[in-house]
Amino acid sequence: MKWLFFSGIGVLLMLFFVNCEKEENRGRDSMILYSDFSDGKDGWQAGFSEYNGDNVEIYELEEGLATLPAPLDENEPAYRISGMNRSDDLFMYLTKRAEGLKPSTRYKGTFTLHIASDARSGGVGAGGAPDENNFYEMNIDKIQQCCTDGSDMVVIGNVANGTEEYVYTLLERTGEFSATTDDDGMLWIIVATDSGFEGKTTLHYSSIRVALEEI
Repeated sequence: MKWLFFSGIGVLLMLFFVNCEKEENRGRDSMILYSDFSDGKDGWQAGFSEYNGDNVEIYELEEGLATLPAPLDENEPAYRISGMNRSDDLFMYLTKRAEGLKPSTRYKGTFTLHIASDARSGGVGAGGAPDENNFYEMNIDKIQQCCTDGSDMVVIGNVANGTEEYVYTLLERTGEFSATTDDDGMLWIIVATDSGFEGKTTLHYSSIRVALEEI
């Protein structure tokens, strides 16, 4: 199973705490951040973790702008991220910095993600333990595959497509997280997947929306 996470510092889908969108709506105590990738990456950067740095090529790590795959609307832009889970624990994420918030202030973030996945429901992965030699790991407290929250990320669901077929389906996932800005009024957002499925996972993020509200 592939899981989805969400965090506020954001296979499982995880979230952290950020595009200043087309429908940007900023108030004194709130901000809406939105990316649909129609104008590029919009400040998002992709990354990978929990893999062996000695033989990176076998993981087939790829990221970049694309369009949604068939049978979805192939004219709709998306951010594509893909990797072969040789480590049995591949972590794939998008991250972005949020600025212009109040310094040293706690915010609640409400996330809505649209993501295309072809992971059929009820799928299981091949076994195998991660190779710990020259192993890249995250420096935040998330989780390891399944299924409880970390202090820096929370689980908001999985990327199962709701069918028994390997067919791309556009999913909506939502979640909440809270975090405190730094002295410059900045937060980082991460959306990520952590997979125990020892095969290839390719996902297309169609849109990412975060509503921030001062607590």
